[in-house]
Amino acid sequence: MTQTIAREPTAEINWAEPIGFKYRHPRSHIKYIWTKETGWNKGELIRGNPTVTMDIAATALHYGQTCFEGLKAFRMKDGKIRIFRPELNALRLQESCKACSMEAPTVEIFLEALRRVVEDNLDYVPPQGSTGSMYVRPFIIGTGPQLGLSPAPEFTFIILVNPVGPYYAGGIGKPVKALIAHSLDRAAPNGTGNTKVGGNYAPVFASTSAASAKGFTVNLFLDAETHSKVEEFATSNFAACKRGADGKVVYVTPRSGSILKGVTNRSCAELASRHLGWTVERREISWSEVKDFDEVVATGTAVVMTPIGEIHRETKRVAKRVKVTADSGASSGAYDWDKDDEIEEGVEIDVEIVKFDKEPTEFKKLYDAVLDLQKGELPGWEKYGWMWPAEGL
Repeated sequence: MTQTIAREPTAEINWAEPIGFKYRHPRSHIKYIWTKETGWNKGELIRGNPTVTMDIAATALHYGQTCFEGLKAFRMKDGKIRIFRPELNALRLQESCKACSMEAPTVEIFLEALRRVVEDNLDYVPPQGSTGSMYVRPFIIGTGPQLGLSPAPEFTFIILVNPVGPYYAGGIGKPVKALIAHSLDRAAPNGTGNTKVGGNYAPVFASTSAASAKGFTVNLFLDAETHSKVEEFATSNFAACKRGADGKVVYVTPRSGSILKGVTNRSCAELASRHLGWTVERREISWSEVKDFDEVVATGTAVVMTPIGEIHRETKRVAKRVKVTADSGASSGAYDWDKDDEIEEGVEIDVEIVKFDKEPTEFKKLYDAVLDLQKGELPGWEKYGWMWPAEGL
């Protein structure tokens, strides 16, 4: 017997209160399985069991064969539900899978899975006119057993959905502080920084927690090779704006092979040009240039756009490196690895602070335009072709 899903927001959630950015357990998720013998199966909607069972030798557990995506569905002005630019997420997921030797679903399978799981959870899409949306998390994991250093013989593709509010409660109106910590580089040149593989994110947790303890909301990272060029925030892309010589606002965002190809950042840049008439520059941004920007934001699916009020950059100075002991054990004829370790002495941390005192008035216009498009309130939103499916759900 087919269950009829209500279209209106469920009464299980008090939509009048902030719902935050936390995981709940909606009705269902969808799961597809790939093997070499069968390819991708037909997929299954799974209700009431938000767990995954896999072999203890699964490559996701040992070798990090995992990647994920993030996108959002909205209840729009016409009462229909649509998802924001999912084709781009499908293509980016394929790039992440390629980086980790994983099987990726086709764009067609991705969109089919997306439609099925959103339609089965329509009542978990927040009300039209609220600040909420349905966050959609597709991910792929190596679930087949593999002891040697090789790809899994089985992969599982899952999409979970979850109603969320803004990632940062202050939204566009509350600038936050960012920290460039001296102790961690996010991604190396020619690495996987341009993909959404799981291994890019867990190493940032400790740095984020340490920054939070100091009063910072987010970490910002420079390039790992020279530490002189801006790359991206821990949660999202970097974007800035300033006035050009012709008086037009210029949207500036980094170009680098080690940062994520953000769908929201791309959309902001395109909408800034097409709707607001801004100039767009995607290029290298030196740290020394940051102080010349009028406004800076972190932009991504979860945060949409969060203004940055201050950036603090730590620089470590080390007086000298010395060995733990002068004797590595060689005098006794046996080498001792631990005695041959080195430690830093005379470490001092310098901090450079860049502040943005101007209210983010220009980015507020762009932020409003993005949200209006996603809600179906921007005049001519249909012409962009960004809300899928066109006919709505």
